[in-house]
Amino acid sequence: MTVLGMSIILVATALGSAMVFLFRNQVSDKVNTAFLGFSSGVMIAASIWSLILPSLEGAEGYGGIMRFLPTASGFLIGGLFLVVIDYVVPHFHKGTNAEEGPHSRLQKSTKMFLAVTIHNIPEGLAVGFAFGAAATLGEYSGYISALTLAIGMAIQNLPEGAAVALPMRESTGSRGKAFLYGASSGIAEPVAAIAGYFFASMLTVLQPWLLAFAAGTMIFVVAEDLIPDAHLSTHPHVGTWGVMLGFVVMMILDIAFG
Repeated sequence: MTVLGMSIILVATALGSAMVFLFRNQVSDKVNTAFLGFSSGVMIAASIWSLILPSLEGAEGYGGIMRFLPTASGFLIGGLFLVVIDYVVPHFHKGTNAEEGPHSRLQKSTKMFLAVTIHNIPEGLAVGFAFGAAATLGEYSGYISALTLAIGMAIQNLPEGAAVALPMRESTGSRGKAFLYGASSGIAEPVAAIAGYFFASMLTVLQPWLLAFAAGTMIFVVAEDLIPDAHLSTHPHVGTWGVMLGFVVMMILDIAFG
C-alpha cells in the first residue's frame, strides 16, 4: 500500500502533463485559474485533515499549552524551509514573470522546471510522513488514511501537471519536451516521500513536528505561488470556486476514508 501511494502521485503528474498533447492551443487563463484554484483547495484541506489534526493528536501527551508547540513550530519551520529553498535554487515563476534564487545562466524552461519541482517536494513529504506514521502505528486504518492523502495529492496533480506542461510547450516550442519536463518534475514527489517515510518511521518522537512541517510547506506554496499564479482578481469566481471544490473533494475523501 505504501508503494502504491508513493507511485500514484508520480503517475498522476505524468497523466496531467500528457494533456499537452490534447490541447491544440495554449490553455485559457480561465481554465488555468480553475486548475490552480482546485489544486490550492486540495492542498489546504489535506494540510488540515491529514497533517495538522493528526499532529495535534500526536502532541496531546505534552499537556497544557505545550501540546500546541510541535504543531505550531513545525508548521512555521516548514514555511521557513521553503524560504531557504527559494533563496538557494534558481527558478522562474511564470505566473508572476519573476526569477528567484541566485543568478544563473540556466535556460528559462529549466528554471520553470525547478520552480515546479520545488512545489512538488512538500506534497511528497506529506505523503511520506503520513505513511511513516502509519508504519509506526502498525494499524490498517493508518495506512488507509495515508493512502487517502496520496489519492488527494494525485487528484490535484492532474490539473497541476497540465498547468506545468502547457506553459512549458510555449517556452520550449515542443509538446514532447513540455511533457518530459512536466512528468519529470513529479519525480521529486516519490523521492521526497521516501525520505519523509524514513524520517517519520525512525524518528517517532518527532512525528507531530514532521506532520506539521509538511502542512507548513504546502500552505506556503498555496499562499505564495498557486493562488497568486491563479490571478483570482481576473477570474475571481472561477478561481474561488476552484479552491472551494478542491477543498470539498479532499475533505470528503479524508472524512470518508481517513
